Amino acid sequence: MPTVNHRDPEPDPEPDPDHEHVAAAELDDLIEEFRSMTPEEIVERGFSVQGTFDEIDDPVLLGPHGLPVRTWQEGYPYTERMSRDEYEQTKRLLQIELLKMQSWFAESHRKLVVLFEGRDAAGKGGTIKRFMEHLNPRGANVVALGVPTEREKGEWYFQRYVRHLPTAGEITFFDRSWYNRAVVEPVMGFCDDDQYEEFMRSVPEFERMLQHAGTIVVKFWFSVSRREQLARFTIRRIDPVRQWKLSPTDIASLDRWDDYTRVKNEMFRRTSTEHAPWTIVRSNDKKRGRVNAMRHVLSVVPYDDKDDAVVLQPDPLIVGPPEVVSADLGESVDGSA
Repeated sequence: MPTVNHRDPEPDPEPDPDHEHVAAAELDDLIEEFRSMTPEEIVERGFSVQGTFDEIDDPVLLGPHGLPVRTWQEGYPYTERMSRDEYEQTKRLLQIELLKMQSWFAESHRKLVVLFEGRDAAGKGGTIKRFMEHLNPRGANVVALGVPTEREKGEWYFQRYVRHLPTAGEITFFDRSWYNRAVVEPVMGFCDDDQYEEFMRSVPEFERMLQHAGTIVVKFWFSVSRREQLARFTIRRIDPVRQWKLSPTDIASLDRWDDYTRVKNEMFRRTSTEHAPWTIVRSNDKKRGRVNAMRHVLSVVPYDDKDDAVVLQPDPLIVGPPEVVSADLGESVDGSA
């Protein structure tokens, strides 16, 4: 079993151009070899994980020279990650607001559905965990559905998701959602063209029906740069407690970056509507992504006693609509390289 470094993450040191170049070149090489390499072979190439002991922090991939691999800076508008102290203080205040929001839903009998979509390893699950951290589980839950059963494959496509929609006063977070049919399924060949087109035609009306039934729908796309995604995959490969997060579909997606970009842009074009718009979260810095996702949800829900000094508006460099905030770090807003 490969060894990992159990120290807490420290602030990134000043970059050494020579070392950074070597680490970047080594990481780029892994794209071609990742499938066949064992965790031990990756470790032998000099990679290790820092910060695996304290789950409050996110792990950091260290390159062959022992320096953090700084792939998170690729196309990112900040040169330093949000500090732990700022993150913890901000998160706590926002989580207090989330509890106020939850009480408002319970009292108003409204419903909230939040969809978390994005490329593999983009930070969806970690953000959901922070949303749920202090909410009352009797009124909030997470839905993360597996592969459809044979029965579900024969049902109306939305049927398996409808079973998990919230009732009056509840909040539901979908860790991937019905938008699997817009992105993952066409890229991986899990649906045919007719099924895809029927979904794209009907999903705006489906979401309009949810809104008319008293449901607020928030749709997040978590963006991550290509090299940062690979760095996170590498962490999952060599850290024993995270290996379960790396699926065969994740690995297969490495060669399909452009295919995902194409269907993602088409999804935004056809399904971002006035009643259920898409919101991009640039999550190369997971902490910034999380707190700004919280701010976005809190800003769109008209709950009582909102503390505007805490909620603020989301950082427009991190969160915004697809036509304003690039949905893939390192590419332009229109999706070109």
